[in-house]
Amino acid sequence: MSSQDPKQALFVQFAAVAKTLGHAHRLELLEQLAQGERSVEILAQKTGLSIANTSQHLQQMRRAGMVTARRAGKFVHYRLADDAVLELLAALRHIAERNVAEVERIVRSYFNDRDALEPVSREELLQRSRAKAVTVLDVRPEDEFALGHLPGAVNIPLRALAARLSELDPSQDIVAYCRGPYCVLSYEAVAALRALGFTARRLEDGLPEWRAAGLPVIVGNA
Repeated sequence: MSSQDPKQALFVQFAAVAKTLGHAHRLELLEQLAQGERSVEILAQKTGLSIANTSQHLQQMRRAGMVTARRAGKFVHYRLADDAVLELLAALRHIAERNVAEVERIVRSYFNDRDALEPVSREELLQRSRAKAVTVLDVRPEDEFALGHLPGAVNIPLRALAARLSELDPSQDIVAYCRGPYCVLSYEAVAALRALGFTARRLEDGLPEWRAAGLPVIVGNA
């Protein structure tokens, strides 16, 4: 019979998983991987980390069961292990929102200043988009859009929004979305559009949560 209490042995393993989340760069990498499978090189470029540093973080998360990896020639591609990782990140976010004063301050001073209106729920957006009563605007970069996007979404990355306003119908409501609940791209887009007279709101979260809810996702640039 083992001398180690099995409950304590489990707690040790749970603590190892929790410890893996204890780094801002890893949380940022998980946000990127929530958009779809990525190579180490692309993830390094997206996050501004070195390839070596990115690889080390990813390997630690793989050992903790948060991501999986596959090799394709010279490149290693990573993806989230499953949707439970998104649920874990959402729980972490909710706890911080409710109990950490600095999180509340950041939300109030940055996010609420740009958009204090209640966001659009997934269910409402699905109904309105099917009825063609709204323009669904994806403000992520083109490569993320190609990994998966909402049906009928128009992809205008935030950096190109000012130059491509003519593609938007000012008489129709716009719902913008990007990587998740606190993706600054959608906040900035909604604030800019409202300043120009458009009726714009945000989706309550982003593409990863939409996909995890079992709602339809289109892959490719169509």
